[in-house]
Amino acid sequence: MSSFDSIVTPQPLGGGRFRCVFPEGWKQGRGLFGGVVTAAMVRALEAHAPGRPLRSLTSELCGPLQPGEVDVRVETLREGNAVTTCTVRLEQGSEVQAHGVGVLGKARVLDRDGTWLSAPERPDWRTLEPVPVEPPFGPEFATNFEFRATRYFPLSGEKVPRTEGWVRPKEPGVTRDAAFLAGCVDAWWPTVFTIEETMRPMATVAFTFQPFVRFEGLDPASPLFFRARLEAAVDGYCVEFRELWGEDGRLLALNQQTFVMIK
Repeated sequence: MSSFDSIVTPQPLGGGRFRCVFPEGWKQGRGLFGGVVTAAMVRALEAHAPGRPLRSLTSELCGPLQPGEVDVRVETLREGNAVTTCTVRLEQGSEVQAHGVGVLGKARVLDRDGTWLSAPERPDWRTLEPVPVEPPFGPEFATNFEFRATRYFPLSGEKVPRTEGWVRPKEPGVTRDAAFLAGCVDAWWPTVFTIEETMRPMATVAFTFQPFVRFEGLDPASPLFFRARLEAAVDGYCVEFRELWGEDGRLLALNQQTFVMIK
């Protein structure tokens, strides 16, 4: 099994061009799992603007990328004294299948650091059994992750579309960075599945991501705590807010996704 770290690290070719080779075993429906796609975007953006960590990524997954070779292209829109804004796109078969805009920046003021979002209750993950995710119950890529749900299980017919639990790649690799967070925050099932009683096909069409890369003092082998809620659904499109927390209650990432219910 290839590590998540190695899969999402693009090979630099120069001039803002990179190459990724995605292996089999990471599909979600018709295309690749969005977490490896957005994580590769993050790595390419940060390689293009060294010394300026990613602060925000807004991306659209236009089409189903397939396992194999993918061209990644990064272009600087503007580079200021502290902030760089870049576009990134992933091409396969001469078509753009995913693109995004990344904002990367040096640290600025520190006098307003804090988290005003209340941390969730986090039951000890060691006391929880992993959720079985083998196909057909879960998508192909999910066998590369471990999920330990604490509340709001899939297909449980809940009245409230929420979900919580612990998540980690089974073979994460060494690096803990914004790309690692992008993969983990996307791995969990959509919250709408908790109010459904049977599976239905869905796909992410828009992905907005803010990482807070603060891993110092955390056990790199421990999972991250995931919390999500569905806010609204209209015409088969729904908006979900997601969070990732460290074992000690520190906020590590925020994510908003727009899902389409295919049928």
